[in-house]
Amino acid sequence: AMVWKNARNEALFNGLGDPEGYVFTCINQTAVREELEEESRRIRDVRPFMCVLRLVAREGDRVEKLTNTQISLLIGKGLHEFEAQKNHEVNEFRSKMRSFCEEKAQKRQGLPWQQWMEYSFPCDLEPCSAKSKNKKKIFINVKFEASDESFMLQQEPQDLPLALMRSALKKKATVFRSLRQEPEDYTLQVNGRWEFIFGKHPLCQFKQNTSSLWAINKPFNIHLLQGSRVNADEGMKVSVRAGLYHGSELLCKVVTSSEVTVCSEPLWDQKLDFDINVADLPRMSRLCFALYAIIEKAKKPRGTKKKNKKADCPIAWVNTMVFDHKDQLKTGEFLLSTWPSVPDDKSELLNPMGTVEKNPNVDSAAGLLIRFPNILPHPLYYPPLDKPHLKRTTPFFRFVSQKKMYTKLKEIMDNKNHTEFFEDEKELLWKLRTDIRDCYPESLSKLLLITKWNKREDVVQMVSLLESWPELPAIHALELLDYSFPDPAIRSFTIRCLRKLSDDELLQYLIQLVQVLKYESYLDCVLTTFLLERALANRRIGHFLFWYLRSEIHVASVSLRFGLILEAYCRGNIHHMKVLTKQNQALVKMKALNDFVKSGSQKMTVEDLRLCVKQESYMEALSDLLSPLNPSVILAEICADKCRFMDSKMKPLWLMYRNPWPHADMLGIIFKNGDDLRQDMLTLQMIQLMENLWKKEGLDLRMIPYGCLSTGNKMGLIEVVKNSDTIANIQLNSSTSAATAAFNKDALLNWLKSKNPEDKLEQAIEEFTLSCAGYCVATYVLGIGDRHNDNIMIRETGQLFHIDFGHFLGNFKRKLGINRERVPFILTYDFVHVIQQGKTNNSEKFERFREYCERAYKILCRNGTLFVNLFAMMKAAGLPELTSFKDIQYLKDSLALGKSEDEALKNFKVKFTEALRESWKTKVNWMMHSLAKDNRP
Repeated sequence: AMVWKNARNEALFNGLGDPEGYVFTCINQTAVREELEEESRRIRDVRPFMCVLRLVAREGDRVEKLTNTQISLLIGKGLHEFEAQKNHEVNEFRSKMRSFCEEKAQKRQGLPWQQWMEYSFPCDLEPCSAKSKNKKKIFINVKFEASDESFMLQQEPQDLPLALMRSALKKKATVFRSLRQEPEDYTLQVNGRWEFIFGKHPLCQFKQNTSSLWAINKPFNIHLLQGSRVNADEGMKVSVRAGLYHGSELLCKVVTSSEVTVCSEPLWDQKLDFDINVADLPRMSRLCFALYAIIEKAKKPRGTKKKNKKADCPIAWVNTMVFDHKDQLKTGEFLLSTWPSVPDDKSELLNPMGTVEKNPNVDSAAGLLIRFPNILPHPLYYPPLDKPHLKRTTPFFRFVSQKKMYTKLKEIMDNKNHTEFFEDEKELLWKLRTDIRDCYPESLSKLLLITKWNKREDVVQMVSLLESWPELPAIHALELLDYSFPDPAIRSFTIRCLRKLSDDELLQYLIQLVQVLKYESYLDCVLTTFLLERALANRRIGHFLFWYLRSEIHVASVSLRFGLILEAYCRGNIHHMKVLTKQNQALVKMKALNDFVKSGSQKMTVEDLRLCVKQESYMEALSDLLSPLNPSVILAEICADKCRFMDSKMKPLWLMYRNPWPHADMLGIIFKNGDDLRQDMLTLQMIQLMENLWKKEGLDLRMIPYGCLSTGNKMGLIEVVKNSDTIANIQLNSSTSAATAAFNKDALLNWLKSKNPEDKLEQAIEEFTLSCAGYCVATYVLGIGDRHNDNIMIRETGQLFHIDFGHFLGNFKRKLGINRERVPFILTYDFVHVIQQGKTNNSEKFERFREYCERAYKILCRNGTLFVNLFAMMKAAGLPELTSFKDIQYLKDSLALGKSEDEALKNFKVKFTEALRESWKTKVNWMMHSLAKDNRP
């Protein structure tokens, strides 16, 4: 209005049209030209480049442009970046996912009110044991989120509200329409074992001027042309190593190029021949390259006859698919922008587990120019293998002792640790594959690992067998999402199994499902569609899917894939996008506050922080939003006078909110900027899973898996557990000297007595006993390290819980080469003192505690495969302490995988005794920690 008023004084004012036909534009934070439709926004929030706004005539669809701008700001990636790719796969995926998500949104708009409520506010039910002797009445305990209010329902089943009954009693989520097509028949003629007769069967029916890959019996090769921007020391020589992989399996020998002298653009112009026929290339063949420099090692002393050895110094790696997203064998030249090699990982130069995306930083990354050959003048396609019907002829084993074979098969199948096989074992498994399907279907992964994916005959047989394979329980199907099993038929089978997951179960495994998206070779895959489908049917799933993807949008290797999925979700749920935008704006303000606290020229005080929070723009952005930690919780008005920052290195913000529930306690969140919270998220997810498994067995160990969410690059939120304190503070406050505080065995019990007078004390001690048992078992199984008295806390109600999970899987802290933690888990004598109610001879209470521990451990051992599978799926996350199967070995050992329950329990009893006997070492460690942090005058 102000600009228009001033324009009236200009000579050409009469040439302007209606004011509504114009809009301000600027270059925004994501380097995109943005139209500023919402004039209520502040300039400081828009932050235009060079503080310049332009007033221009509107062009195009106003609503579409506004939506695109909002999505770009929300996902932290401009949509123009997708268009700039000029990539057919990207364009097709965007178009397909947009149609898919908008169709789901349209259907959701037509839902009856009850189904809409179930979508918007999904029922979050506590896991419990289904064992009940009372068949006439149902007891349901209802607790309100963010409130201590609860009530018990005791009703006849038919009297319960329909929606509550459905939520409480249904075991399976909605079964979505199967997307599989009906198989087409074709004939395979068998002679001896298996022999293929090619001709006019439907597998080879393609468009005109195309051919089946299986008609080409020539060796596969590529042409290595040259490199670019290679950075290595002068005098060295550089070479390229190339390997063909199917998942983790090397299909043929690795091929090495000639060595050329280092220069910015080394020239090879060399054909690399692979020992595999084109017809035998599996559909998901992955071509992996490693660029490395060759260093001459120092000369040996005189008298030694050995030649000088050479060392390979990795420079960069890159992977690419042999087929494109339309099943066509690639042809022509490709410039592959490489990824820098990790300096300390010199064991393997090739990285088949890595992404097939090119490095987007093309200006700084080394490049490799390769050429795929034009074998025929028209495209070669991989034939579809999802529709074979095979006949078995002559029995395989008529001359062999079947009893001996089946005994050996049972031995292999029963050993859960058996994943590496000798040749005779591979042959046995392949021969008995139909018996494995019928008797050991959950061992499908073992059969897939020994399948020869470089033989098309075996591939067809395996895919055919998969068609009749019984669906697996979801917890066993999860391991098939590993990068070792990339075949599309396996992926489709796995998702078919995962459809049985309830919404609660899917949420429990969602972190892992997002991580294994990194193994997918193409943008359009069944896992992406499955996750979007479920997210658009349940807002809680959608909320966490959004943040799990959004938190890694800065990672170059997944930025494109995750950005496209986020865009699709936003287009399918415009209303939820507004809620997420409010959360994102609050996080931006939190980061600004944290930067303000950390970068102050003078020492900041809590009062300075509170003054900043009280500014109108901060109060507005930080108030009235749904908590990113839990979308069922409303963070009402922020209480500036209760906010503070913590005294640790990263100065985390401690933010307090008014609870919208009357007479309820305030809500608190901690904002951290500078620490990677993903390992904490994983550990707390596992503790939550343990608690669920225990509750299903009727064992409630009063765990506190508090909320933790990574929201960006080394940035995230942690839930404040109210009315709690650290063991260190309790000990220090009850002692006159920091040196003796850790040895005061009465401190904990006296603190509990002060918080729980008279009849409440016994209940508090019971809560302590149960939770202590739960965390003893959980920390032992997960190998959680750095357990000092500042990261073990206790609530006033008696519940003990652990925080800060920076070390796990047995990666314990060392100082001056000495292991500071020498116990399997923390069980000190002051804990025992509380468990025994302060009485030295109360062995009955302690034995009950021991029984809790043993029972909890046995339940986890029975579910050991699930924990191993979930950790294995997290290898893609890039956590420093979880990068390979070697890191998971600790978990296999602690859960006694492959041992009987009696053997496992015997081993745990030894660890229990050791933890109690060696607890004095823990106290010494705690004393040193207390002395280091003691800041009392």
